[in-house]
Amino acid sequence: MSESMLTATRRLFYERGGPWYRCRAAELLGSRRYSQPALFGMDRRLAELFGGRAGTFVEAGAHDGYTQSNTYYLERFLGWRGVLVEPVPRLAARCARRRPRARVFNCALVGEAEPGELAEIHFGDLMSTLDPEAVPADVRRRYSAAVPARTLSSVLDEAGVADLDVLILDVEGREADVLRGLDLERHAPAYMLLEALEIETARPRYAALLEPRYELVEDFSSYDLLFRRTAGPR
Repeated sequence: MSESMLTATRRLFYERGGPWYRCRAAELLGSRRYSQPALFGMDRRLAELFGGRAGTFVEAGAHDGYTQSNTYYLERFLGWRGVLVEPVPRLAARCARRRPRARVFNCALVGEAEPGELAEIHFGDLMSTLDPEAVPADVRRRYSAAVPARTLSSVLDEAGVADLDVLILDVEGREADVLRGLDLERHAPAYMLLEALEIETARPRYAALLEPRYELVEDFSSYDLLFRRTAGPR
């Protein structure tokens, strides 16, 4: 590494600070120490699930494209491509800057939507939500934004995604509603990784919604369930 690049890397870390800049500075120095930001090592486990090969993803609830991302490592180092969905405009803009190989959609996913319909998203940092009462009490800066309300299948149609390896939903308890906006006749991911804040009650609810096309594989973490396609498009 040249002296000028080393100087720029140090400036990136020391002047800007924060986990994202620490990660980028480390990567510029050849280290992946901070390049797997997913909780519970789920990015590593997804890489193992697919044997380290490249694939296609959709991650809804993408936040800033790095913080707690399940797909950052897959995209940056394993050649994955896909779609990020983030309803908070400021965070979606960060996704677009930080994840140049992904298609970013700034919208709120819903079970059904009319063309031009809007939804009001309430900023809650890592827990932004359509329900203003569900915004965590410790969020200091509270604000709302009107964003397009879209079904997941409409997003996949626009992105031109047909063969999908994994769908990741982290939408603060609204996963079942978002799944109702997914046409499994046309868009049936090989795997679904679904957040389940109340995992014991979520298992039967998701199973009833996805059967007979999908089966529960395992609890991927204490708050996430992994489903595998058993029937449908291939």
